[in-house]
Amino acid sequence: MEKNVLIRDVPLEDRPRERLIRDGAGSLSNQELLAIILRSGTRNESVLQLSGRLISHFEGLELLRDASVEELSKVKGIGTAKAVQLLASFEIGVRMAQIRHDARYTIRSPEDGANYVMEEMRLLTQEHFVVLFLNTKNQVLHKTTIFIGSLNASIVHPREVFKEAVRRSAAAIICFHNHPSGDPSPSREDSEVTKRLVSCGKILGVDVLDHIIIGDKKFVSLKQKGLM
Repeated sequence: MEKNVLIRDVPLEDRPRERLIRDGAGSLSNQELLAIILRSGTRNESVLQLSGRLISHFEGLELLRDASVEELSKVKGIGTAKAVQLLASFEIGVRMAQIRHDARYTIRSPEDGANYVMEEMRLLTQEHFVVLFLNTKNQVLHKTTIFIGSLNASIVHPREVFKEAVRRSAAAIICFHNHPSGDPSPSREDSEVTKRLVSCGKILGVDVLDHIIIGDKKFVSLKQKGLM
């Protein structure tokens, strides 16, 4: 659908809301889905025109999703209320992607671990160090972010990691951190931090099964690389 088409010029049965009801959300373009979220355009512009211009302004959905309220509000026709509507809908999408259908997600391989956190971590703009706590069947008991910032041995203190492991009665843990560059290649610091955690885990009887570095839709397992 061309972005300069006015809603009033579109037959009722072909309008985005009616088509979603009839054919499902998957039948709509990105522009039409945004139009439904925005609900209304401006005095001189239809909601379809506004949504098309919004996508064009941010050069697609990826940059649009990462925009702040302030950045969205600078677009003509997008005030604070519409900016908040958009960000809320994007966050719902992220949270829906994280829902696990199984009561206990089981980690059987590095791929399983990476898949569990990939959508949450792959586009983070800062490094996050995340730990999964597992039971004796390698089922996920809990997930927590230990810290946010550049990875180094002085910040990733084993005390914080294993305090939660003991609290959760975890038999094992898997560590993750992301590289905002999108390249998951491990650094010397990554390896050193991992070896320190493995050593502490042995003393406490908690296995460190892997340390997985998350990039943009790709990952590296330090276990598979022989770096732990």
